[in-house]
Amino acid sequence: MNRNNIFIHLALAFVLILVAAFAGQLNRWQKQWKSQVRRVPFEEKKRPTTVKDIALGETRGFGRPEVLVKFRNGVSQETIESITSRFHDRVEDRIENAAGWESVDDLDDADAAATVAEYSRLPEVEYAEPNFEIELPDSIDGPLVPVLPHDPQFTDQWALANSGQRGGKEGADISATLAWATTTGSDKVVVAVLDSGVDYTHEDLAQNMWVRPASMAPYRDNELGTIDDLNGYNAIDNASDPMDENGHGTHCAGIIGAEGENNLGIAGVNWKIQIMPLKFMNAGGFGTTKDAIEAINYVIERKKAGVNVRIISASWGSTQRSRALEDVIRKAYENDILFVAAAGNASVNNDRSPHFPSSYNVPNVISVAALDRHDQLASFSNYGAKSVAIAAPGVDILSTWLGNQYEEKSGTSMATPVVAGVAALVLSENPRMSVDDLRKRIMASSDPIVALKGKTVAGGRINAVKALQD
Repeated sequence: MNRNNIFIHLALAFVLILVAAFAGQLNRWQKQWKSQVRRVPFEEKKRPTTVKDIALGETRGFGRPEVLVKFRNGVSQETIESITSRFHDRVEDRIENAAGWESVDDLDDADAAATVAEYSRLPEVEYAEPNFEIELPDSIDGPLVPVLPHDPQFTDQWALANSGQRGGKEGADISATLAWATTTGSDKVVVAVLDSGVDYTHEDLAQNMWVRPASMAPYRDNELGTIDDLNGYNAIDNASDPMDENGHGTHCAGIIGAEGENNLGIAGVNWKIQIMPLKFMNAGGFGTTKDAIEAINYVIERKKAGVNVRIISASWGSTQRSRALEDVIRKAYENDILFVAAAGNASVNNDRSPHFPSSYNVPNVISVAALDRHDQLASFSNYGAKSVAIAAPGVDILSTWLGNQYEEKSGTSMATPVVAGVAALVLSENPRMSVDDLRKRIMASSDPIVALKGKTVAGGRINAVKALQD
């Protein structure tokens, strides 16, 4: 064998060694990859087959919309799509019950204020605003320390029956026990709790939770797709599960309608009721105006579909005014839905420093201040002779909590579901009462309180017995 042949054979041998080594490494990589990848059942491997399904999958992969834009009447969807495409934006959703409003996601993640300014300059745009962040109010600390009773009893619920327990003022309550001689509520009345969701498995709430009837089709949004709203609506993820991860919404729900006479925990203002959970606040107590709007939009659509949802209870707020949120609350009014809102916990006069949504001048809004067990305006409560409608107990209020627990909390957040609950009692006796008449009945149902003179429109504490009187 000559020298050239020897070199050729050596080169071929070297190449074969490299190929074998690479094949062995490839095999090891493949084994490692297989060990890290979850095998997906056949059902999970199905791909979207329609344009709408594909669009929905893409929509859920994008970020949160930065701005809400109201285009002028007559501006076509083609023009809107052209404008947003030119700005490298996308329409995340069209809000059906707030005509002309579009939630817009800036794909460049530009500053929201800059995006608002960009759209505001366009002749096709009537108004643009940021998608404001909203957060739940903090629990009130200091002398009003929440207490977790070890053996909760109805006698701990001073707001419903104040016998002077824990140094309170006898009779400083909503006269619930007398109201129950007339009605304890009705499972034909639906109250939507717009909050952090509700623990719909709680032992004291499960029997009073709204469930989508089998005869009713799942919720369908033109942009967001079909959502299986069996237990309510989660606007954060546009998903089916409104399970509470914070506790605030569950607490509010128990005040409205913890099941009565079941030998468990507490009694709500209504012993029988249907509570519809709406989740737009996350576990940390944060949400956005857009998600609140989407949840209210859901309520309106479900009512149009036949659900007897007559009240929205909203125990949250912000000093930021949103015209889009105001518009959809007005649309709720047009659909005969009462909107009960917390006045806020900043000890300020809402006549001078508005708090939203409670300060919106919409006919279905009832703004609620908080009282303590002595019939005094709570030290933290906002007030307003023109802007805060009525007051209700809101200090040391015992109610349901996550994991079949019960806790005491304080705030106008707690006073709000008291009023929503009384409104539901009224509807249980007067199912066809209009939202205008319902609001008038609530406003005329208060007991005059000296401490509230010049502090609220009604100047008193809500009284359930008076509310039930014709």
